[in-house]
Amino acid sequence: MRKPQLVLIIALAGGLAACGETSSLQVSDGTGPSPKLPEPNKTLIPTVNIAPAIGWPEGKKPVAATGTQVAAFAEGLDHPRWLYVLPNGDVLVAETNAPPKPDDGKGIRGWVMGKVMGRAGAGIPSPNRITLLRDKDHDGVAETRTVFLENLNSPFGMTLVGNDLYVADTDRLLSFRYENGETAIKSQPIKVVDLPGGTLNHHWTKNVIASKDGSKLYVTVGSNSNVGENGMDQEEGRAAIWEVDRATGNHRIFASGIRNPNGLAWEPQSGALWTAVNERDEIGSDLVPDYITSVKDGGFYGWPYSYYGQHVDIRVEPQNPELVAKAIAPDYAVGPHTASLGLTFAEGSKLPAPFTQGAFIGQHGSWNRKPHSGYKVIFVPFSAGKPTGQPVDVLTGFLNDEEKAMGRPVGVVIDQQGGLLVADDVGNKVWRVSAAK
Repeated sequence: MRKPQLVLIIALAGGLAACGETSSLQVSDGTGPSPKLPEPNKTLIPTVNIAPAIGWPEGKKPVAATGTQVAAFAEGLDHPRWLYVLPNGDVLVAETNAPPKPDDGKGIRGWVMGKVMGRAGAGIPSPNRITLLRDKDHDGVAETRTVFLENLNSPFGMTLVGNDLYVADTDRLLSFRYENGETAIKSQPIKVVDLPGGTLNHHWTKNVIASKDGSKLYVTVGSNSNVGENGMDQEEGRAAIWEVDRATGNHRIFASGIRNPNGLAWEPQSGALWTAVNERDEIGSDLVPDYITSVKDGGFYGWPYSYYGQHVDIRVEPQNPELVAKAIAPDYAVGPHTASLGLTFAEGSKLPAPFTQGAFIGQHGSWNRKPHSGYKVIFVPFSAGKPTGQPVDVLTGFLNDEEKAMGRPVGVVIDQQGGLLVADDVGNKVWRVSAAK
């Protein structure tokens, strides 16, 4: 056994204690349109700083920003990660987790990552269903829930076009016939297109939204590695946003070099497509900031060869200077290792200022940073279709005094009454943020 592997086993086998280097910058330094990007700090043992998942004690909840309040919209769910609001106000929640991916767990690094994810609350089998939540009396609490779709394969994104409900499973995009008001779908799905999956399938979540005219679908596909270490042949069609023709299923790569895009949303003023992206790990607590960005048709955003524009990642072999020269820098950094997943704009929101114009972002939280980052919902103000100023905390308090995770926010969406819904996959709840009374 090679010495680095032995060191890693010894360091991590006994409970996965925090190890590695420590941040020299604040999260705020890695935030905004021009984040600080220190020199990479690649250590023998990667920084492993897990917030163990414990769930919410009775009577506890997140801390809401001044002028707002938070309450549980739904409780007792099973790993709720993503949300979608139907035209009649019903809320769909994807109860889901990673699919079996045996080739992603091979070797020392795979073993370590399995332990990390398990301790962070991501090691449970996937429920593989979508649940419908209905708040009939509009009091901010769902009175009823029904199994809307089941026997899926790690479902994530959902979007409705006319009477066609699209669901992004981990390995294919499906279409179901939906009738307004129904609480369960029993019909068989129609496959629109296969998506990259398989036994490796490192970043397994696939999101989907529709173009404004409904003719195109946009699907996120994360990379199959951290920085291409599994070989670029394993990255075919990955680290990208696909554009799928809704009528034919034909697809093309709309944008590439995006390591792990999750949230997708249309910016209300400019009409541009925006995404929330998880950047790479294991080069220090201060690198690389996750980001939100507008997405240009045909744009290349660096992965794996460079980050934040044309900052070359020397770990990648072979290098590709021609692609690096084309790499587009993101619009706005949201802090290193924050695991920013959820993204929705404030259009339709009835939250008070300063949450009236901009983007809400669900930050799932770090494992590769010391001290922790993320574990909250933030708001990035926008003006004239672009981010402006520093982010504002919306929901905090997901970590307790012992740095254990009572919850981890993921998907965010505005409901029909103008509240902000937040999926919490460790707390097994959907929270609702509204204006304080």
